[in-house]
Amino acid sequence: MTDTAGQVADSTRNWVDTHAPLWLRPYLRLSRFDRPIGAWLLLLPCWWSAALACGMARDLRPLPMMLVLFFIGAFAMRGAGCTWNDITDRNLDGSVERTRSRPIPSGQVSIRQALAFAVLQSLVGLAVLVQFNGFAIATGIASLAIVAVYPFMKRITYWPQVVLGLAFSWGALMGFAEIFARIDAVALLLYAGSIAWVIGYDTIYAHQDREDDAMIGIKSTALMFADRTKPALAIFYGLSLLLIGAALARAGAGWIAFAGLAAFGLHLSWQIARLNISDPALCLRLFKSNRDAGLFLAAGLLADALTRAGA
Repeated sequence: MTDTAGQVADSTRNWVDTHAPLWLRPYLRLSRFDRPIGAWLLLLPCWWSAALACGMARDLRPLPMMLVLFFIGAFAMRGAGCTWNDITDRNLDGSVERTRSRPIPSGQVSIRQALAFAVLQSLVGLAVLVQFNGFAIATGIASLAIVAVYPFMKRITYWPQVVLGLAFSWGALMGFAEIFARIDAVALLLYAGSIAWVIGYDTIYAHQDREDDAMIGIKSTALMFADRTKPALAIFYGLSLLLIGAALARAGAGWIAFAGLAAFGLHLSWQIARLNISDPALCLRLFKSNRDAGLFLAAGLLADALTRAGA
């Protein structure tokens, strides 16, 4: 049975609307399980750091469990973050065409129910986090401050994408926190490169809503860059490649890792070439394609880790 109530523009033809129990669908939509791209984008820096750290340590034994735990944690914490975002944005979402049918502004879920659901998802994330060492647990908990303030940034700055980058790239630190119980220069370079990537792809995403955002006073890099978006993307995507490349060089990564980075860079270049900021549907497709870009880099780092561990 298909339930169209609560669908938004970027969540058509998904399993939540066709197969999930009716009572559960509003909660799955709060978690964005009808649009899992955000969980993938949160997960990928985690996988990058896990692979690069294990490659540096030349020890693959922790890697399979880390990949699984990061997968579960990314989906749980992205869901909790989105639920919190929808709670704080409930009045704004009702003024934007793409978001007015979300569960809270459309009345499918109450604020109290949404808060309880956010706590439940956070507990799942905590259950994952405590599987790591003490330093990694503390590192993971530290990210919550950024997650908490992010929804308010678009009210006060044209750079909310930077704060999103700080939050969504946190996983780039977690692999090093678990393997080495420290955050070193390699981890920080990978983190910074991921932040630049997030600023780029979320600028593309924000172009879907820029007219509504301008009317209701919401700020974004899409509004700030406007017709200069392509040059801005070239700067941020280029910076991402330079910083991640510096991380790989400092980590002693081999040619396979750099091949993955090259594929990542080619995909980002393709996005810039294809972009038309006046076409919201194309902006959404290009934004979603960043999962593939990130997987190219992940594949290169995983292959490099296998090579180094076997050397």
